[in-house]
Amino acid sequence: MEVSTPCAGIVHGVVQCKMAEYAIDTNDIPAFVPTLKAGDRVLLSGTVYTARDAAHKRIVELMRSGGELPFDLQGAAIYYAGPTPAPPGLPIGSCGPTTSSRMDPYAPLLLDKGLAAMIGKGPRNAQVIDAIVRNKAVYLCAIGGAGALAAQCITECEVIAFDDLGCESVKRLTFDDFPLIVGIDCSGNTLFA
Repeated sequence: MEVSTPCAGIVHGVVQCKMAEYAIDTNDIPAFVPTLKAGDRVLLSGTVYTARDAAHKRIVELMRSGGELPFDLQGAAIYYAGPTPAPPGLPIGSCGPTTSSRMDPYAPLLLDKGLAAMIGKGPRNAQVIDAIVRNKAVYLCAIGGAGALAAQCITECEVIAFDDLGCESVKRLTFDDFPLIVGIDCSGNTLFA
């Protein structure tokens, strides 16, 4: 659902456009991907999985050995984060994004197997951008350094795999209007060029 219009008008002869803002449920990401453009704002709600480099390595090993994955990659969204333990009365501690380039060696394979969205911070390499375009996926950016604020948009957290990795275990999160920016769209347009 689009919640704002893309252009604000003309000021001093220059078209002043602001990017669109969308409220999206994670189940609807594949349908929205063609609409999203680099720079658009997204309020994301629904199920998102955390996985950092150690978990990505294990997921790829499971894929190569024919093992069962901790979650279905088809249409899924992965948040590159290692949340801190939950304080009393809250579902999660601080939950800011990890530098995404650490997952670049694994991302193309996961995208080729159905991953729809990745959430993190920072630029991605050419192979990841190619895989985003090839698979009509999206890379969303979260604000670094605001993990405690981001945690306010997470209503549930459950460890589902690799508990021995501690904060880097795979977790199933429930987002509620988690604020993001489209960093790389399905046409390969990027905020990092």
